[in-house]
Amino acid sequence: MPAAVLLAFAILLEVAGTVSLRLSEGFTKLVPSIVVVIGYLGAFALLSQVLKMGMPLGVAYGIWAAAGVALVAIIGAVFLGDGLTGVQIGGIVLVIGGVLALELGAAH
Repeated sequence: MPAAVLLAFAILLEVAGTVSLRLSEGFTKLVPSIVVVIGYLGAFALLSQVLKMGMPLGVAYGIWAAAGVALVAIIGAVFLGDGLTGVQIGGIVLVIGGVLALELGAAH
């Protein structure tokens, strides 16, 4: 499986873990707490495989962080009532732009 696909699954697991962390209410709810542990363990296991496959650390982590931040912010706004201001949306765009710069600047 290509490294980019594994990274996408790692990001989805990390986002599931992070959203579940909020839903666990301080680890007082069992099912979301289990999803937190499984999500983070799975995410880090897949990220380690992506790095083992040769994707540069800065690129992999940059994509991971930008996609994670963007997805968690959107999920929070749409489903958890967190809201997003124009400044926050601008920040997400800048983070994604920075990751694109890392990817485009990486030697292939």
